[in-house]
Amino acid sequence: MERPLCGRGPALALLFLLLKVSAATDIPLSVQQVPTITKQSEVQVAFPFDEYFQIECEAKGNPKPTFRWTKDDKPFNLSDPRIIPSNNSGTFRIPNEGSVSHFQGKYRCFASNTLGVAMSEEIEFIVPSVPKFPKEKIEPLEVEEGDPIVLPCNPPKGLPPLHIYWMNIELEHIEQDERVYMSQKGDLYFANVEEKDSRNDYCCFAAFPRLRTIVQKMPMKLTVNSLKHANDSSLSTEIGLKANSIKQRKPRLLLPPAEGGAKSLITVLKGDTLLLECFAEGLPTPQIEWNKMGGDLPKGRETKENYGKTLKIDNVSFRDKGNYRCTASNSLGEATHDFHVVVEEPPRWTKKPQSAVYSSGSSGILLCEAEGEPQPKVVWRVNGGPVDGHPFAGDVILPREISFTNLHPNHTAVYQCEASNVHGTILANANIDVVDVRPLIQTEDEEHYAAVVGYSAFLHCEFFASPEAVVSWQKVEEASPLEGGRYHVHTNGTLEIHDATEDDAGAYSCWVENAVGKTAVTATLDIRSATKLSVSPKDPRVPRSHVLELHCESSCDSRLKPSLKLSWGKDGEAFEVNGTEDGRIIIDGANLTISNVTSEDQGVYSCFAHTALDSTVDETQVTVLDVPDPPENLHLSDRRNRSVQLTWDAGDNHNSNISEFIIEFEGNKEEPGRWEELARVPGRDTAVMLALAPYVRYQFRVIAVNEVGRSQPSQPSDHHETPPAAPDKNPQNVRVHASQPKEMIIKWEPLKPMEQNGPGLEYRVSWKPQGASAEWEEETVTNHTLRVMTSMVYAPYDVRVQAVNQLGSGPEPPSVTLYSGEDYPDTAPVIHGVDVVNSTLVKVTWSSIPKDRVHGHLKGYQINWWKARSLLDGTVFPKQVKMLRFSGQRNHGMLPSLDAFSEFHLTVLAYNSKGAGPESEPYIFQTPEGVPEQPTFLKVIKVDKDTATLSWGLPEKLNGNLTGYLLQYQIINDTYEIGELNNINITTPSKPTWRLSNLSATTKYKFYLRACTSKGCGKPATEESSTLGEGKYVGLYDDISTQGWFIGLMCAVALLTLVLLTVCFVKRNRGGKYSVKEKEDLHPDPEVQSAKDETFGEYSDSDEKPLKGSLRSLGRNLQTAESADSLVQYGDGDHGLFSEDGSFIGAYAAAREKGSAESTTSSAATFPLRA
Repeated sequence: MERPLCGRGPALALLFLLLKVSAATDIPLSVQQVPTITKQSEVQVAFPFDEYFQIECEAKGNPKPTFRWTKDDKPFNLSDPRIIPSNNSGTFRIPNEGSVSHFQGKYRCFASNTLGVAMSEEIEFIVPSVPKFPKEKIEPLEVEEGDPIVLPCNPPKGLPPLHIYWMNIELEHIEQDERVYMSQKGDLYFANVEEKDSRNDYCCFAAFPRLRTIVQKMPMKLTVNSLKHANDSSLSTEIGLKANSIKQRKPRLLLPPAEGGAKSLITVLKGDTLLLECFAEGLPTPQIEWNKMGGDLPKGRETKENYGKTLKIDNVSFRDKGNYRCTASNSLGEATHDFHVVVEEPPRWTKKPQSAVYSSGSSGILLCEAEGEPQPKVVWRVNGGPVDGHPFAGDVILPREISFTNLHPNHTAVYQCEASNVHGTILANANIDVVDVRPLIQTEDEEHYAAVVGYSAFLHCEFFASPEAVVSWQKVEEASPLEGGRYHVHTNGTLEIHDATEDDAGAYSCWVENAVGKTAVTATLDIRSATKLSVSPKDPRVPRSHVLELHCESSCDSRLKPSLKLSWGKDGEAFEVNGTEDGRIIIDGANLTISNVTSEDQGVYSCFAHTALDSTVDETQVTVLDVPDPPENLHLSDRRNRSVQLTWDAGDNHNSNISEFIIEFEGNKEEPGRWEELARVPGRDTAVMLALAPYVRYQFRVIAVNEVGRSQPSQPSDHHETPPAAPDKNPQNVRVHASQPKEMIIKWEPLKPMEQNGPGLEYRVSWKPQGASAEWEEETVTNHTLRVMTSMVYAPYDVRVQAVNQLGSGPEPPSVTLYSGEDYPDTAPVIHGVDVVNSTLVKVTWSSIPKDRVHGHLKGYQINWWKARSLLDGTVFPKQVKMLRFSGQRNHGMLPSLDAFSEFHLTVLAYNSKGAGPESEPYIFQTPEGVPEQPTFLKVIKVDKDTATLSWGLPEKLNGNLTGYLLQYQIINDTYEIGELNNINITTPSKPTWRLSNLSATTKYKFYLRACTSKGCGKPATEESSTLGEGKYVGLYDDISTQGWFIGLMCAVALLTLVLLTVCFVKRNRGGKYSVKEKEDLHPDPEVQSAKDETFGEYSDSDEKPLKGSLRSLGRNLQTAESADSLVQYGDGDHGLFSEDGSFIGAYAAAREKGSAESTTSSAATFPLRA
């Protein structure tokens, strides 16, 4: 078997074991030896609820011991049929059958063999009687109010402990206070009775918890006669006062009773609790005080209980002996009683005789000394009998020692030393074994041991030898013994190898030799790799309230891995296995996580690794960072008109250096209590000279800043008030606002309260026409605005604003140029012409108006236009004006998003900041034809095996005279291949249907229909449908609506549609996706496909296969179908239209997006019909 014996922890335990073994040698039972008692009972109580009572006595020896008993120092026969003896020891049982009181007594066990006799201590067997109060007739007690009284309890004797209670018949405790007290013996004392004390059910209860018994004394009746008359309240008060004065008396001690004298002798054992009690009668109720004569009461061990009537001293020592006095006092006098306390002690060993093994011819000594109070008497015995009766008792026998010289086997015996005084008896057995044997090695041969590199290894060779033996170890392959250096052989035979290495592995032999002979055993040592730990991160710095995560990386020998256990600790104390109950600290094996870190979490964290052979630890210092404590002790010095010196003391930085201090002030008269930042200083400074503004009552506070954050503000400093002065600055941001021609409303940013520097702040406003030699006009105001009427429209003026208060004016202000109020432009531009770009876009040109007719700042020109009539059918439209503005000085503009084939009117006007001027004369122009919009719908209304009939609706906007339709179709068949595109020109625009023939049976087709004018064809409407097989026919509009099967089918379709819509809604909300591109690739729009072909060639995705066929370009036979205009090509090369006005771009872009959306929706709205 492999035995793990190494490691620092196990090594300490082993060293302790080695020392213990060397001090007392255990004789193997294979060697002849005297008896030794190994187990015995203590005091045994015969509780009535126990099944039996067992008195134990066990011993070992060679030859095997026999047992005998004495009871009360007389022989006790175990053959009594009422007891059950044990076969293998001296233990016997007394069954709880009937009366066992005759077995009560003090027993002693004797274990003997041919070499000696061992003797047990006395074992007391107690048979307690059932406690009962005596049957008695208790006479009622009658006393007058104010008198003292004692209600006796006299509890029966029984097995301690005893607990006494005074209760009424309802089992409610009698309340005790300064006036009412229950003594240690159980009597109930009244210092002076009151009328409320009258009752007829005073009951004393005695409880014996070890016997599970409570007994009750017969109820007692107490009547308190009142001295007051209840009939007359005034008379009652007078008599009551008189009665109280008569009954008032000085204290008289009832406890201890007066007949015992003024002094009591109290004996207490050392280590026990001393209880002294005093109770005095008197009126008013006396107060009790305690003191020790010639000394002080022991601090920390003394308490006063029961309203001071009991003095309690715990763990009494000899220092507590002496005289104690209790003093009972009231306003009329006092009474005292003295207690003489004597402290005694049962016997205790100071030198206990020790068993020993000797060889022939050696010497020995037995010592036996005991202390106690009174001094114990020491008696020696040999083999349980008197010393004098043993022929080989010893060479020298003294009261406290027995010595031997030239020992031989006849000296083998058991010696007993007994020390006793009035408080008890103690007994010690000491074995003297004289033995001469060859060494007996008790460690098994061929043991396997394991150790760890760098630790100590221990190989055991426990032995018994008499005479003394010499132990030597050697490696099996080496002849010389292992001694010195890293090798140490302990007295019990164990070999210790310090700082084991891998070279120490191998086989070892242990030799033990004495004068009688020698013996050997072998052992094998295996060396393992040491366990290693690394805690990360090292010495982390964690801000408060953050999360701390520590990881313990471990590595150990593969053979030790199953026994590896990791644990965590902080500052030398181990954590619970899983962390804390509140979950703030979580331990998961090698990981330690602390949430919401606090300052208490700072410290040294240790990770411990324990295996079967070694243990190790790694540590990390965790530093918790927090915001600094607020600065303290703010002090103002060097006070001046515009500055003051502020100093302070920095608070605790909580492990993070203070980077800076922020100085804030409060002094704004308009916002009292509002703190503003005044200055910042580096964290190393704790003083600053502060620049101040005039006319402010300052108060300062300081905030410390470190890497975690800001501290709380310090307590405010004293106030510092600066005198007033003239303003240091003038208002900023002087500007003008005008709502009327020739008006100037001059505005500026007012000075802040901290900038006013004194009382009576006003603003001096000066102005004059720019460049004029006229005098400055001037006005002083208190607010921050001034309205001035000038003589000219939109004329420049020089304006100055200066701050003024009661102590003077601010610095000379600079002039700013402001313009007087604008008026509307008074003339209209002249339209030069309108150039038609295409059916929806025209270019307008006009002449600019003169600068002097603008009467302000020209912001741009505005075109108003409206549609007058349709050129298709002559419809006249009501005037609905649309507007488009072009900013800046310009003379042309592009007008987009017009309806094709229509007549329009337009006007042009100029506008400035005031508003728009007069309009020009209307200009009339017409737009040419364009391509139509797509048909409103396309439906397949009838299919057969080779024909399909289509129906469609007219486009909403024809944009010209409709010349016909272009119908196209191709096979799609739900595959990657598509068929050739077929064209049919329909030249009868009034016919809304067409029948296609020569189609393939059971084939899916896609149809495209475009409306056409002389300018070309528009966007297509699309539809998909499949032809039927042989003998099938579907007419969508036949009269089937009244058929029952059709109605049922429609209901089922409606229900299925509702379910599908619900599923789609849920998928949409969950972020479901629909692959549009896949369907577009399968069923492409011919126009889109054509555009792709022309622009990008054949298009192929990396993830999707391209179609094997491609649509032919429709553009070869069709005119351009662009209905939206590209404005860039008409922007004069500088993208002018796109940079002129945001509203123009927005409107045009919206129109493009809307058209695109409509086209896409129409193309995608396919409704295929299947047979």
